[in-house]
Formats: sequence, C-alpha cells, structure tokens
Amino acid sequence: MFSNYLIGLREGLEASLVVCILIAYLVKTGRRDAIKPIWAGIGVAIAIAMGFGCALEFGSQELTFQVQEALGGSLSIIAVGLVTWMVFWMRRTARNLRSELHGKLDAALKLGTGALVATAFLAVGREGLETALFVWASVHAASDGTPRPLVGVALGLATAVLLGWLFYRGALKINLAKFFTWTGGMLVVVAAGVLAYGFHDLQEADWVPGLNNLAFDISGAIPPDSWYGTLLKGVFNFQPDPTVVQITVWALYLVPVLGLFLSPVGFASGKGKVKEPDEQGTRPSAASQA
Repeated sequence: MFSNYLIGLREGLEASLVVCILIAYLVKTGRRDAIKPIWAGIGVAIAIAMGFGCALEFGSQELTFQVQEALGGSLSIIAVGLVTWMVFWMRRTARNLRSELHGKLDAALKLGTGALVATAFLAVGREGLETALFVWASVHAASDGTPRPLVGVALGLATAVLLGWLFYRGALKINLAKFFTWTGGMLVVVAAGVLAYGFHDLQEADWVPGLNNLAFDISGAIPPDSWYGTLLKGVFNFQPDPTVVQITVWALYLVPVLGLFLSPVGFASGKGKVKEPDEQGTRPSAASQA
C-alpha cells in the first residue's frame, strides 16, 4: 500500500504543480477567461488516463493466463523504463518547468481556445498516462487480493491534490528539490521490485527461462501471508522465493540507477546551481508569483 501511495503522491504532485503554474499565470496576467479551456484540457487528460488504466485492467482479463503474464511482464518493463526516465527528467529540468510552461501558455493564448485546451492536455496528459501504466504495473505486482494497493494510490493522489491546492493558495512551503530527490530515490526502489516481478511474469509466460531456478526460499521465515510478509511485498514488492533471474535483474537495475540518480555527477547543472523559487521552497502563490 505504501509503495502505491508513494506513486500516487509523486506523480499526482507533479501534475498538480503543472496545473498550479498554468492557473496562477493566467490569474496574474489577467486572463481568467482562459481558465475554462485549461480545465477542459486537464479534464480530457484525466479522462483518457483513467480510460487507459481501465483498458489495461479489464482488457487483460479476457486473455489466457500465458498471454496475461506476457502482457503484464512486458508492460511492467515499459512502465519501469518510463518512470526511470521521468525521475531523472524531473530532477534535471524541474527548475525550468515554470518558464517552459509560461512560454507554451503565451503561445497558446495567441492561437485561441483550442490551443489552450491542447496545451493543458499535453502538459497533464503525459503525466496521466505514465501514472496509469506504472500504477497498473505496481498494483499488478503487489496485489494481494485486497483493495489496499488501489486505496494507497487513491490516498496518494488525494494528498497530491491537497498539497497542490495549498501551494496555490500560498499556505504551504516545501523544498521541492529535496522532495523530488527523496521520492525519486524511493520510486527507483519500487521500480526495481516492479521490474523483477515483470521478469517473473515473463518466466511464467515461458518467455524467459529459469522459473524453477530459485535464488533462495525463506518462505518459512517470512510467510507471504504474514503481516510482515505483506508489508514487505507492499512496500518493496519483496518475494521470499525469487528466481535467480529476478534477483539478477533487480540488482542490475537498482545499484547503478540509484547510484546515478543520487550522484550529482549525473546532472550537468549540479545541486548548487538550482536557484528557481520553486526548488528552494518558495510557495507558488497566485497572489505573489507565477
């Protein structure tokens, strides 16, 4: 549940910040008439993301077990690739997000209502589709027959919406640079578990060999149905009897990706050069700065 809460919180907060920047800029520049098209574009993006998630969930139920596992494993690998790119992209470019969105919004204002709808749709839609795919893959990997994974996602998204509203109202300050660094690092850990589970699905689909070649089996010490076994699976997608392929994939992804993400060497700008107000915790209030 915690891992899915983290996904909902992180992805939802990125989308909320985008919405805050767009709306605050229109308010500050006296273009309140353009707010309705922005909300329309956001609504379309949310609807498409939800439809995509439903298609993944209900469409896969009509498939055979082997095809389901092959599809689940393949989509899990794609989802991990997308979320990995996203956390690196956000850390590198978040400080310029405000000016980039302002530029796109200025151009859309000159073109009219349709361009405003498209701008909002594209700004939020990418986040929505990435979130839908990664949430589906994570819920699929961590599912224990209960609604807890979905509850975790819903709570994370609700928290993100609340934080976004507080940012907009100027009632909350937070160091976004540290927030995105810590949550990004935790998402990399979650993604490693999703990737390992994805390869397990491919093994069950007979696409990857070694299904019966276990790295270890500690089911006796950590029963999967125990509270701590459930906790470990929910947070880290931990499996007490992983295959050698799962452990190998998990280690080959987690160690270099997490090391590169946490190292300033991987970022040309460097931590010390981040000077944007949003990165240093200044609230993006519509009344003060946009």
